[in-house]
Amino acid sequence: MTVTVTVPITELTDVIRSKNAGPFELTLDVVFTEHAQYELVKRESLLTRGRVAELYGVPPDDVAEPVFYDPARAVKITMRRPLVSGDVGDTDVYGAQQHAPLLSLRLPRA
Repeated sequence: MTVTVTVPITELTDVIRSKNAGPFELTLDVVFTEHAQYELVKRESLLTRGRVAELYGVPPDDVAEPVFYDPARAVKITMRRPLVSGDVGDTDVYGAQQHAPLLSLRLPRA
């Protein structure tokens, strides 16, 4: 029996951030420290729209397919904002604090 040990995504990345992609969408960026880790996540589909939707508690249709950018070891995920930027009730006009749910993600180490 093989046991897969997972670690917090924060141990595997240099950057995890969010920002607005216009007033209606957020972009989540994840930049991995090592190329092997990035390749594992990409090859094994460990960061999918379904997984992101689950972390954020939104329908999968609100999350775009992740875009992998090999030269930077980066993944970009765009999703619909729960509230329009600056609308009544919006507490993060710039979308800069919306990466927090990603911080709870655990992944296998390459």
